Amino acid sequence: MKSLLLDIERIQPYCFYGRVVSVQGLLIEVAGLHSVSVGARGVISSRDNQEIGCEIVGFRQERALCMAFGPLEGIGLGCKAVITSHDPSIRPDHHWLGRVINAMGEPIDGLGPLTSGPDSYSLRASPPPAHSRQVVGGRINLGVRAINSFITCCRGQRMGIFAGSGVGKSVLLSMLAKNTDSDVCVIGLIGERGREVREFIEENLGEEGLKRSVIIVATSDEPALMRRQAAYMTMTVAEYFRDQEQDVLCLMDSVTRFAMAQREIGLSGGEPPTSKGYTPTVFSELPKLLERAGPGVSKGSITGLFTVLVEGDDHNEPVADAVRAILDGHIVLDRAIAERGRYPAINVLRSVSRTMPKCNLPEETGVILHARKLLAVYEDMAEMVRLGAYRPGADAEVDEAVKRFPLLDGFLEQKPDELTGFTSEMARLREILGLAGGN
Repeated sequence: MKSLLLDIERIQPYCFYGRVVSVQGLLIEVAGLHSVSVGARGVISSRDNQEIGCEIVGFRQERALCMAFGPLEGIGLGCKAVITSHDPSIRPDHHWLGRVINAMGEPIDGLGPLTSGPDSYSLRASPPPAHSRQVVGGRINLGVRAINSFITCCRGQRMGIFAGSGVGKSVLLSMLAKNTDSDVCVIGLIGERGREVREFIEENLGEEGLKRSVIIVATSDEPALMRRQAAYMTMTVAEYFRDQEQDVLCLMDSVTRFAMAQREIGLSGGEPPTSKGYTPTVFSELPKLLERAGPGVSKGSITGLFTVLVEGDDHNEPVADAVRAILDGHIVLDRAIAERGRYPAINVLRSVSRTMPKCNLPEETGVILHARKLLAVYEDMAEMVRLGAYRPGADAEVDEAVKRFPLLDGFLEQKPDELTGFTSEMARLREILGLAGGN
């Protein structure tokens, strides 16, 4: 009854009508709309009697600036625009598990319509209040040995996966989705290549991974509004399962394409470009999106892993820099490691988890720090060792690093279908370091 009353309150007693007076690029100017606000939704009737969804993104000289959720073919001067909604929302349900939907919450997997839940969730919901949300929980098994051991993640933590193109992000995401011990996995494929969607679902994720997942897809050929909304849809579905007191793993690929979509929207609306052409709203929308992940106000949590596509392997470009400052840690995929055939190509020395000290026991932390130290020593001396400029016996620490490195490198390598857990990982790491028995 409460949900029904809320829906009745959202019903507008009247609609606002206007007419298209200009179309410039992706921007549609509509005159005659009054008492509407930025973010309001509506439809534009094209000349071939098609209704195309739109959203108000700004105003200019008493005209509403709109962008469409679909192609602009058929839209011309005088076409009617109707604003029907000011708070877009969806009604998620647990039957959405195993389904693939688009940014509008419509099924695209050919398995029939989606069932609607009793509660309505706003797509642009605010993050939980900072003073009332829970702290991050205990460590979570993400099923990837390099992450579990060297970059341990807690329930409700938010991590970034920073990588260039072709370094193995999709395979890593599929390993996380299949092997994690979270209750539910919500996966957002934002601006993905069309041919890769089915490949990811059928080959990488597989039937078992899909059973406990909800996948939201917006391909790269879709309008910027659809790509941006797919990110909001991903977080909204994750929030629904979090509110059911479940531990949710939210994977989003990628935050960079969300930022690009927001940049496209901002530039069309007349915002000034700043760093690398990104508009100010990009850097205001990023924290609003990413802060929605994390612990809830009750038992549920959203553990978020967001990929960041670093252009030209520049890890200091504007979006990467902004995301790294917001999140609770970062995982770096290194092209040099991928080129020598070790997957996942995680550079554990450049990666960090800000909650890791709370996740592990002091003895486990000591083992991991010792292993990191050996990897760092080897990386510093690797070139001299390869050139033969280092003489064995000159430094005991370097000798140990050279001896242990092949074993540590093998420890970090993992096949996509290989299962792993904390106990076996720590036992193997102690054995590699010559610390068997906890000494």
